[in-house]
Amino acid sequence: MLKRLIACAAVLAAGILVFGQEAWDIAKTTINGKKVAIEYGRPLLKGRTLPDLMKQLPPDRIWRAGAGPATILSTETDLMIGTKKVPAGNYSVYMYCPEKGEYALVVNSEIGQPPNEPLPKADANRTNRPYPAFMGYTEAIGSKEVARVPLKQGPAVKSEILTYQFEPSGKGAVLTISWGDQAWTVEFQPAS
Repeated sequence: MLKRLIACAAVLAAGILVFGQEAWDIAKTTINGKKVAIEYGRPLLKGRTLPDLMKQLPPDRIWRAGAGPATILSTETDLMIGTKKVPAGNYSVYMYCPEKGEYALVVNSEIGQPPNEPLPKADANRTNRPYPAFMGYTEAIGSKEVARVPLKQGPAVKSEILTYQFEPSGKGAVLTISWGDQAWTVEFQPAS
């Protein structure tokens, strides 16, 4: 019981918003004096393992990179994500998770489809957020892909809840995505 109370307090202290039934968070940084943010739903492992979850992916091995509504990258400045240029704007974010080999961050100009109906338990400004392409990403919106950037796998502190975090690096930031016993990183730098 005490562990549960401490966990709840930590979630509230982190400023996480509840969207429907899943936690909702925003990772933010500043690049070139402009805002860069990723808004995402934070699924819990709930006793599952990442390998078991990844076995459930569709044949194109694309994961929605969050829970609930689409994971959205908003940038007020042109970026270099890894070696790919991404113009200022709003994008949906996915992860390519092959059975073997490097995972990749996928940035798509299609920010999602409107839900069939407003989410009744959602915060008012998120009730009609777009939803990602759950299945058939490649056929549905693959042609609108802006960048697919390899992620570097690194050490992770075991985490029950999916977390995106920016850390300053040079003139930009490093994005770390961590979940379970896995962590992946990619550089976000100003575009030349």
